[in-house]
Amino acid sequence: MNLTIVICILGCLAVGAAIGLGLRRVVSPKATHPITARWIDELSLERYAPMLRLLDRNDLDFLRSQPGFQPHMLGRMRRQRCRIFRHYLKELNADFSCICMALKMVMLQSDVDRPDLATQLLSSQFTFATRILSIQVQVTLFQLGIGTVDMSGLMSVFDGMRMELRSLVPESAVWGS
Repeated sequence: MNLTIVICILGCLAVGAAIGLGLRRVVSPKATHPITARWIDELSLERYAPMLRLLDRNDLDFLRSQPGFQPHMLGRMRRQRCRIFRHYLKELNADFSCICMALKMVMLQSDVDRPDLATQLLSSQFTFATRILSIQVQVTLFQLGIGTVDMSGLMSVFDGMRMELRSLVPESAVWGS
């Protein structure tokens, strides 16, 4: 009985550590973009439209219906598309981190305290990080042929912070190079 409890505790600690490391990696990506007014103007959901179509089941169904279809083709297509999707996800995460950094800079340089914005920023960062982790699990399952990937919640958080930044940053503001 004691061995079972120890194994359960160790298992929970391992899962907790993995989640913690995953959240840390999501919240603090290594890739960054220079934060300029032009970069802010170029940020849009359209930039990630191809990402949303990559894991469309209709493409897989179309492949199955083609003459000469072999089951291994489906696995290869899933792997390739998931790899590309993960690259887009990494870019989306980097853009979101830059948006958050820019919002922090705006708050620091503001003459008016914005505790509401600080709260919204922290909440959005946590929500974004948990949704990224959830999507990474969904992508892994999709690659194995299980389920679909729902990006709507993640894109909603991204767009909300993007619009907040756009409303606060004057056209002439430039950070970075």
